[in-house]
Order: sequence, then structure tokens, then C-alpha cells
Amino acid sequence: MTTGAQSPYPARPRRSRLRTLLPLGVAAWLVLEIWLLTVVAGASSGLVVFLILLAGIVLGSYVIKRAGRRAFRNLTETVQQQQGGGPVTPGARTDGEGNGLTMLGGLLIVLPGLISDALGLLLLVPPVQKAVSRYAERTFERKLREAAAQSPLGDAFAQARMRHPDGKVVQGEVIRDEPGSGGPEGPRPPLTK
Repeated sequence: MTTGAQSPYPARPRRSRLRTLLPLGVAAWLVLEIWLLTVVAGASSGLVVFLILLAGIVLGSYVIKRAGRRAFRNLTETVQQQQGGGPVTPGARTDGEGNGLTMLGGLLIVLPGLISDALGLLLLVPPVQKAVSRYAERTFERKLREAAAQSPLGDAFAQARMRHPDGKVVQGEVIRDEPGSGGPEGPRPPLTK
């Protein structure tokens, strides 16, 4: 029989599916990695497993170091171009794209285990990097649109993210003066050539 009194404890918000399944997935991944390493050790020897893990650490560290140096070099070139007054050319640095995914691949290689090594090596392949990058960008854009639609400032976010063919966005108001009145300093020159 209920008395109609409210509970002193507020209702807990429902956990998202990701927060529920992520710990289970990580535990299953760890068990699978350990099982595969024991299978390899049983088929060959413990020394082979040790050498595989050591090679993974060395190769992953090299990949991370190389991608980090490339990212730092691109950053210093961009800063030097901006300080020199020259235009920044983002399209010219095609070798610097995918540094984040390359570092993630190196990190997966460093982690002990055969599945993480295979995923890390797969992330080092350029077509796979492009596909993962496109997928991540689409997912990020979709999540951003969903968040902007639920936000009270949704229209402001949509306006700030508009893309124009020439890449320029100029926001403001147009105020038309009387014809022939150029103001105290005379007629103004055109903004574009």
C-alpha cells in the first residue's frame, strides 16, 4: 500500500548502453588477449611470446615517435608561416594528415596482445586511415548537429558552422546610406577588387 509520499532519494538517471557494455567489452577483450598469448606460448614457447611482445613495444614506440615528430614539424611550419606573414596553406601538408590515427595505431601496437597489435598495424595502412577518419568525422558532425538541435542556442551553432563555396563567412548587418552621401571623408573604396 502506498502512502503517496515521495522517496527522499531522487531517481537515478538511466545509464547509457555504452557505460553498461564498455566494462564488459574491455574484460572480454583482456581475457581473449591472454588466451591467445597462452595458445601461442603453448604452440611455440614462452620466449617467442616474449619476443613478440618486445617487438610490439619497440615498433609501437617508433611509430608514435615518428608521428609525433611529423606533427611537431607541421606545427612549427604553420607557426613560422603565420609569423612570416605568409599565407597558411592547409592543403599543402598532405603528409601530416592522419597523425592522430598513426599515434593510435602505435599505441595499440605497444599494448601487449595479438589482437591489439593487429588492429594497430591495420591503422597504419593509409586507406584504412582515410576510411576511419571519414567515419569519425561523419559521426562527430552528426553528434554535433544533434547536440545543437537540443541546445537553446541551436540556431547560433548552425549559423556559425555554415559553409560557403569560397570558405569565407562574414556575419554582420548591411546599412544602406542615402545615394551620393559618402560621409565626411568622401566615397569609400570597394571592399573587393
